[in-house]
Amino acid sequence: MRAARRDDAPELAALSRPFVRTGALRERPLSLYLARAADFLVAQAPDGTLEGCLGLREHATAGVLYNFCVAPHRQGSGMGGRLLHAATARARSRSLAALFTATTGTGRLFLRAGFTPVSPALAPAAWARSLDPRRAARVLARTLEA
Repeated sequence: MRAARRDDAPELAALSRPFVRTGALRERPLSLYLARAADFLVAQAPDGTLEGCLGLREHATAGVLYNFCVAPHRQGSGMGGRLLHAATARARSRSLAALFTATTGTGRLFLRAGFTPVSPALAPAAWARSLDPRRAARVLARTLEA
């Protein structure tokens, strides 16, 4: 795991594209990946290609996890869990009190990591307003101990 760099933006977009096609992720323009590369943690293969990513955006004392994806050939390998663990550690190091995410899937990995379903009203307001109600995403949250 490592922090993403601005020059990873095209590969972040490419890694996300299959998940956008299935509806698991919202489409984001390359410009967003360029502007927010510092939000991302990435899992990199020995050959240098990106095999997973997860964004952490700070909103005052809470963080929002977004654009979580693992390449299909790496799913089931534990990579998603390692990315989530690294993002949680990053959030703690930044003294964030809670993490939020939205999922249209089962959220199984998040639930195993201590997240629970919550009302969007408990999430950072700007982020909660950005959720597309047509996607019917569930909001999950986890408090972080100091």
